Amino acid sequence: TSLAENVNVPQPPFWGARVLEHVPLKNIGPFLNERMLYQLQWGYRKDWRTLEQFNEWAKIELRPILKRMLDTCAREHILLPQAVYGYWRAAAEGNDLILFAEDGIAEQARFTMPRQAASQGGLCIADFVRDVTSPERDVIGIQVVTMGAHATETAQAWFEANRYQDYLYLHGLSVEMTEALAEYVHLRIRAELGLGGEDARDTATLLQQGYRGSRYSFGYPACPNLEDQEPLLRLLRADRIGIALSEGSQLYPEQSTSAIVLHHPKARYFSV
Repeated sequence: TSLAENVNVPQPPFWGARVLEHVPLKNIGPFLNERMLYQLQWGYRKDWRTLEQFNEWAKIELRPILKRMLDTCAREHILLPQAVYGYWRAAAEGNDLILFAEDGIAEQARFTMPRQAASQGGLCIADFVRDVTSPERDVIGIQVVTMGAHATETAQAWFEANRYQDYLYLHGLSVEMTEALAEYVHLRIRAELGLGGEDARDTATLLQQGYRGSRYSFGYPACPNLEDQEPLLRLLRADRIGIALSEGSQLYPEQSTSAIVLHHPKARYFSV
């Protein structure tokens, strides 16, 4: 039997896709992973400090830079957060994840997912969705978010104007704000599916997957095929917010990310 047979299927408030035309930066700020921003994107190392000491130092030294950058982005409309997300009926057939129309019969997309090595549990994403032979269709969320093309264009202009420090700050901030927006939309999906009560209360835990289910982005081990974004963007009609796929199956604008959202309580990230 499938892992998903005994898990109740939540009811979404609508089927298909909805556009979030304009998400205020202040709504996304709480989901910004400051540690990733400071250490990974901006390159500030802990060096001799403990994590606690680094966080204290960052509050004094780096948070004012972050505030300045966010104020500049708001004032000059550099970051323009938008998203499309929605719900589809779904089922699993072997390693395939199938998305259906609202009637649960007409197949609209099919993704073939890789399976983990047996030593790591041998699972694949499709295992967390009810089987195609089940009398009830499952539900999955799909989403794509973007900071818009202006963020990339502004960063490039600053680089060409020899504003290297500001370029680095803006590029790193736009990458992490894209992730923060993806977290924000995922939170919305969980709330609309009635799963928000299982979210961690503090944001730090929440950002370490302190919630039910999982959000799988393309290009990672669980769903590595970037070209699978094509049917996902088509279903979402992501061109409505200016998102397209390049010939190399990269998202345009650069600061965009897409994902499949599963509600199964055992759905977690894994490496293949």
